[in-house]
Amino acid sequence: MDVSVSIPAAAVAGSPMEIMSDDKIAIIIPQRSPSNKILPLGFQQNEPSHPPPSGFAKRVVVPLLKKVVAEMLGTFLLVFTVMSALIMNEQNGGALGLLGVALAAGLAMVVIVSSLAHVSGGHINPAVTTAMAAFGHLPLSHFAPYVAAQLLGSTAASFAAKALYGDPINLGATVATVPKVGAMEAFLIEFITTFTFLFVVTSLDTDPKAVKELVAVGAGAAVMMSALVSGKSTGASMNPARTLGPAIATGTYTNIWVYMVGPPLGAIAGSGAYHALK
Repeated sequence: MDVSVSIPAAAVAGSPMEIMSDDKIAIIIPQRSPSNKILPLGFQQNEPSHPPPSGFAKRVVVPLLKKVVAEMLGTFLLVFTVMSALIMNEQNGGALGLLGVALAAGLAMVVIVSSLAHVSGGHINPAVTTAMAAFGHLPLSHFAPYVAAQLLGSTAASFAAKALYGDPINLGATVATVPKVGAMEAFLIEFITTFTFLFVVTSLDTDPKAVKELVAVGAGAAVMMSALVSGKSTGASMNPARTLGPAIATGTYTNIWVYMVGPPLGAIAGSGAYHALK
């Protein structure tokens, strides 16, 4: 039996399959209209372009000035919150306790990073900025403006807290980060706690496979955990700006090098450790 297939140029009325003879079958496939043609992706022609779905936001380039202002404001809010918690705890006979102060610091991180991450990255910490610049996640041209803004924000917050709460207590002993252990021990504690902090931040913020919505939560949890561990020994700074602002406002510079050197080195090591793992 011979089978022949014919595709006519124009549509043929009638049944799509007709028996021509006893030993031949003709299958007639009507021509489809051009609008029904399905072509492989990339070969469609004269197709109107469609806008991206509403769920996909366009990436917006934020000017450096806005990023710097965001870093200054974020650091101001963080340092002012931590200082306020420490002062309230001291004035009220330890009502907050270590857990309360650590919780205040952790929640401040969650709120501020959630608010500013899409603007400047929400570093609010020269140690974070140092690590991000060292591993190419921040342009080197942004490094100095970011750090300057963070230090300025911390200093402004420290003087604002001093003016607001007055000086009914020994402010330097309450809000300044002064080691209550040996200098080298304090250095190692600050190094390790900042290592942990940046390991968490780097994993959540820079790895495409990570859930980036958890950056703020992870950062806040890491800060709270480290504050519970090292709050009584070093003040749990992990942030040179957090230390320098209150030091300037209170004139307390005891072993300040611990907080200027330990956190940046710990941050670079923590970020580098995650980069080595992934």
